[in-house]
Amino acid sequence: MIKNWKKQFAVIYTGQAFSLLGSSAVQFAVIWRLTIQTESAVTLTLAAISAFIPNMLIGPFAGVWIDRFNRRAVMIAADGLVALTSVVLGAAFLLMEMPPVWFIYLILLFRGLGNTFHGPAMQAAIPLLVPAHMLTKAGGWGSLINSFSNMLGPILGAALMGVLPIAGIMLVDIFGAVAAIVCLLFVRIPDVPESGQKLRFLSDMKQGFSAMRANKPLMAIFPSMVVMTILYMPLGSLFPLLILVHFGGTAWHTGAATFVFAGGLLVSSLVIGVWGGMKRRFLMASLAIGVLGLGSLFSGALPQEGFAAFLVCCFLMGSSGAFLNVPVMAYTQETIRPEMMGKVFSLLMTAMTWAMPVGLLAAGPVSERIGISQWFFWSGVALLLTAFACRLMTRRYDAVTMRPEKTSAKEAI
Repeated sequence: MIKNWKKQFAVIYTGQAFSLLGSSAVQFAVIWRLTIQTESAVTLTLAAISAFIPNMLIGPFAGVWIDRFNRRAVMIAADGLVALTSVVLGAAFLLMEMPPVWFIYLILLFRGLGNTFHGPAMQAAIPLLVPAHMLTKAGGWGSLINSFSNMLGPILGAALMGVLPIAGIMLVDIFGAVAAIVCLLFVRIPDVPESGQKLRFLSDMKQGFSAMRANKPLMAIFPSMVVMTILYMPLGSLFPLLILVHFGGTAWHTGAATFVFAGGLLVSSLVIGVWGGMKRRFLMASLAIGVLGLGSLFSGALPQEGFAAFLVCCFLMGSSGAFLNVPVMAYTQETIRPEMMGKVFSLLMTAMTWAMPVGLLAAGPVSERIGISQWFFWSGVALLLTAFACRLMTRRYDAVTMRPEKTSAKEAI
């Protein structure tokens, strides 16, 4: 454990804040251009799926690489790849007013490749810096920084669209990625026992599966997380279409909704960063799924003139994010051995990624048939049922998943 972990943690997340801000602004600009160009739920869902394909195909292998090599080097390479995609997309927008949709899908695919390595490497690196009893609070502060960047990103993207071509907006993402890389150069992330050793993909992947299966509380909450992902992903991807078609909104309405959603995540992250969250962490996760369900249900039930009430629902749905993800991630970081952590996080994220297309592929054609508002309503009903099931499956493990106070929570489970 590094003694000055707070400084190292702050430097890492400062760089990530700039990177996320740029990526969020670019993503908003590109997705809104696709929205007004096509007005198609299928196009938006395929755009979302494109970003997840790399994780679906190579996610488990990524975990093996992450545990074998220095996690800082992995994150630097991933940030560099994301910056390169912005350079290519910016050049395409300079040459033509609107690149082909397939080209945008390809760019999103390569950005997803970078995220396939960056996300698990980041989650696996934090426990090497942060004491176990501070992981939940550190997760809250990390989520606060992420949500703050994601909150400002759409506003920045909407503002820049009024004064710059999209090619110019790409520069924001490039500068953000460079800032993230520079900050990573100033931190030291310890190696784990397996770092630098010979790769044994099949053997290492089996070890990751075994470590995950042996953690019974994690396996108990895992099905609910998968179902929640199936239901949640279409909601996020179809936000712009709901605002455009149902509420008759514009880019600024979409930016406002995204801002409020991220504001809910920011507030919940701040609460966890200061408070630490409920001691019964899996109960908190179940309640968060229920809040997400209520927000989705009421969003679908609102009349066309109910955009102001929809913003309240956006805040509720956003606030559920940190209360769900932070406690589960902190518990996983506390109970998985460092040399297994990259594999386990990659497996978790790959499973969630495979769940995403199930909901996305259903949401596109079904929402076009029954109406986008009806999709939000019935997704909310299903999320409420998922919250109830999650509590039933995890309550027996409340004692072993309690948030630690001052000592390490690592123990055999």
